[in-house]
Amino acid sequence: MDIRQLKHLDALVKTASFTKAAQSLNMAQPALSQSIKRLESSLGVTLVNRASSAKGGSKQLSLTAEGKALHQHALLIIKQLKQAEAHIKSMANLTKGEVRIGVPGMLGSFYLPSRLMAFRHQYPDLKLCLFEGGTRDSLKMLAREEVDIAIITAQDLSPEFDSHLLLKEQMVVAMGPEHPLAEQKNISLAAFFEHELVMFKPGYFHREWMLTQAKSLGLRANIAFETNLINLIKQVVSQGFAITSVLEMVIGDKDDILAKPFQPPVFLDLHIAWKKQRPISQADKAFVDFLMKNR
Repeated sequence: MDIRQLKHLDALVKTASFTKAAQSLNMAQPALSQSIKRLESSLGVTLVNRASSAKGGSKQLSLTAEGKALHQHALLIIKQLKQAEAHIKSMANLTKGEVRIGVPGMLGSFYLPSRLMAFRHQYPDLKLCLFEGGTRDSLKMLAREEVDIAIITAQDLSPEFDSHLLLKEQMVVAMGPEHPLAEQKNISLAAFFEHELVMFKPGYFHREWMLTQAKSLGLRANIAFETNLINLIKQVVSQGFAITSVLEMVIGDKDDILAKPFQPPVFLDLHIAWKKQRPISQADKAFVDFLMKNR
């Protein structure tokens, strides 16, 4: 039993005639008759009563009880197929669809908002679902297919992913204007670890990278505050309670915070990635293409 046979049965019911049904389906009558017979044979039942009427020996067509039952199922299947076709076509035309993306907190707050609004303006019928956290969180969500695309670091890339380099951003030391390091043009890692730090909680690449650097230098990171709230981190820094390291984009002109580069400079490559074995949808592809054109 296939969808064509169900459509043949439905046409037969609507026209009550093999001849008219064949015409509506743009096929030969013998082919339609054979299709219905094959359907009956595969199910082991008679679906159509083919009795002669009293006048002129013409064929009177009606469905058996089994035929009526199958036709009810056929109507539902044909309807669902039409809905599926319409859904997929609308997704292909970008008039329907959903973009699920995992993004690091700093990009979600300082890089993506204007781009998301511009994308939404261009594709008003697409739904955007953002899951914000650390790059490690985004990586885990991508691996578990809780998101379709994610922004991750170059270090997180593996052969299972396809990706594009989205941006290269400098990591800077953020400090209050009265901090002892404020007069220096750039900051060494050794000098950075001499001071109290405010850091993201575990799961963020910045924290892992900093702890790795401290260990390689034989130093201990003095973490005085832990929070994933970027605005709280900036308040702690601006009031001189601690320093931190963030992407340069996080520090704005209106912030009472100084941003000093590391010596030597440190840059972070961020990629937009998706799983090779799970092709992205047209909506996801449109979002990726839009970000790459508006980096």
